[in-house]
Amino acid sequence: MYDYIIVGGGAAGCTLAHRLTEDPSVEVLLLESGNPEENRTAVKDPTRVWDLLGSDIDWGFETEPQPGLNGRSIAWPRGKALGGSTVINGMAYVRGHAYDFDNWADLGNDGWGYDDLLPYFKRSENLTAEGDAEYHGTDGPLTVSRGEEPNDLDQTLIEAAEEVGFERNTDFNGERQTGVGLYHSTIADGHRHSTAAAFIKPILDRDNLHIETGAHVTELTFSGDTATGVVYNKGWTSDQAAIAEDGEVVLSAGAIQSPQLLMLSGIGPADHLEEHDIDVKVDLPGVGRNLQDHLRVDVAFETTEEVESVTDKAGRGSRYDRVSVGAFKRSDPDPPAPDMQFGMAPGLSPQNPGSGYAITVLPLRPTSRGRLTLTSDDPFDHPKIDPNYLSTEKDVDDFVTCVRWARKIGEADALADIRDEEHRPGPDAESDEAIAEYIRNHAVTGYHATCTAKMGDDEMAVVDDDLRVHGLNSLRVIDASVMPQITSGNTNAPTIAIAEKGADLLKEAQ
Repeated sequence: MYDYIIVGGGAAGCTLAHRLTEDPSVEVLLLESGNPEENRTAVKDPTRVWDLLGSDIDWGFETEPQPGLNGRSIAWPRGKALGGSTVINGMAYVRGHAYDFDNWADLGNDGWGYDDLLPYFKRSENLTAEGDAEYHGTDGPLTVSRGEEPNDLDQTLIEAAEEVGFERNTDFNGERQTGVGLYHSTIADGHRHSTAAAFIKPILDRDNLHIETGAHVTELTFSGDTATGVVYNKGWTSDQAAIAEDGEVVLSAGAIQSPQLLMLSGIGPADHLEEHDIDVKVDLPGVGRNLQDHLRVDVAFETTEEVESVTDKAGRGSRYDRVSVGAFKRSDPDPPAPDMQFGMAPGLSPQNPGSGYAITVLPLRPTSRGRLTLTSDDPFDHPKIDPNYLSTEKDVDDFVTCVRWARKIGEADALADIRDEEHRPGPDAESDEAIAEYIRNHAVTGYHATCTAKMGDDEMAVVDDDLRVHGLNSLRVIDASVMPQITSGNTNAPTIAIAEKGADLLKEAQ
């Protein structure tokens, strides 16, 4: 018997477990399909990101073939470990723009504006880097730092961006987001600071925290319209039940697996559930819909000499694995917030980190909307992921604009002493059509899966602004899937803030 059952031990789940167990009178069960991996060397080392993608702690999801990507299916990495995707991500700490959250509120979600969420960003944060105290916390569980000291090429890339019109910005999470500078990163004392390391490891001695790893939840249980618990499979053992006695079940399994579990439990589009012989409990057509992600592609340049890189103990250059320099800019004066993000780093590729430099571009306001659906009624089957990338002309145009801006940075005079020729997309890609073709052939996910169980009160909303699933009692979704629209940048920080606020919503309902 538990007061709260949290399904998923990722960015949101670990945060929730930390906050809810602050009250010693409540019992909390945290269920995670993966295992504790925060002490694995490759996880702790911030330069080993590429060793983790596709590993045994990556779920290994792939998209359906994408017409907008010339029929390609692409990998969608998601962390399978306590800490979720925070054990395999690039560690950039980017909250997004105030506009993002004010827009959520304008869509009818009371209490989700920027001023409402800022205290939650601050509460989770222990900032050790430069930042304005008005916008940052210094005594939260999550360490936010600058990571390693920038090398000479990092500084030159910043100067190149300034040369073509970017302002210097020392804090993308402060008063303004626009400009170029060094990312804040979730790194503590040279080690990755996942949500498992930040929120769970320090509280393992709390008697009211119960953690089951290697526990794959297969269905939700109900008494009438009230969620009563879950069924989960652990290793070779038979299904086990956990009961929330007069408490709540919270889905924090992320933008892929939270909607998948809802549908497996009969909550979702009725016609789709009936296709898989699943009894419909609540017809919620928005479950799995509204899927949003940032697509990204590199603009890369050869250099006339080797570039400085961080090397691991095996002597391999791995500086490319983590991007230190970032930039945000409006493509024209009209957007209410930056609509372009850039990541800049030495190295042409993970296989060739000692040569060249690359500028990664991410258009921040995709208008394409995708969908996540079931492959079958088997809870161990991966769902079908269809982001529907580049399905609108605007998305293609915005991407081309981003590539042209990246070229401006890469071709700036500040880099003239080391620049050789453009490696990707290459000098032959000059027209908009040629650049678009390069994007279709080479773009990959930005790892920012969101919005598949959006909050709101319209017919496609899945949860209300208290994150309660429409039509049911004692069931909430608290993770990146509840975003109505994707944020302007990386999604780890806003997901943690959602969980911080979600914890308060749960406590207030006691």
